[in-house]
Amino acid sequence: MSNITTSDMTPTKTSKMTLKTEGDTHIVVTRRFAAPPEAVYRAHTDPKLLQKWLLGPEGWTMPVCINEAKPGGKIRYEWTNGKKGGFHVTGEYLELEPFTRIVHVERMHLPDPTPDNHIETRFDPDGSGTLMTMRMTLPDAQTRAAMLASGMEHGMESSYVRLENMSGWKG
Repeated sequence: MSNITTSDMTPTKTSKMTLKTEGDTHIVVTRRFAAPPEAVYRAHTDPKLLQKWLLGPEGWTMPVCINEAKPGGKIRYEWTNGKKGGFHVTGEYLELEPFTRIVHVERMHLPDPTPDNHIETRFDPDGSGTLMTMRMTLPDAQTRAAMLASGMEHGMESSYVRLENMSGWKG
């Protein structure tokens, strides 16, 4: 279980990720990485790297990874568990400040699309590593509640652990 802080939940101490809510429509995720901002940013924008780590729980793969890391560029990630499970995300980039900040919009298709999730991700130097802060803005409290109820923090932290353990991504 990850560190979760919301009005209903108390933090736990079993991972490096922290998830908290703000107001009725925001989710803020923070995670420290033992790599410079340039490497963490690249891991979030390079399709070849994304396909290796952004997989969620064990047993899932990402056979389709379209990531056009430029303003107006498209995003499409497709995941499968090799059985009958699968879903995908579509989106577009709004702003990119290399090695510092990414702003994009995404929607999950389960199979119908969810409302737009506006996401700003920052990559701030933190000693010899990086503090990543991801701020999600959902259209309403119900959409945020559904997202939190999905258990998304487990898949996120599984992916982040995979990223940390992946060879060659820091260089």
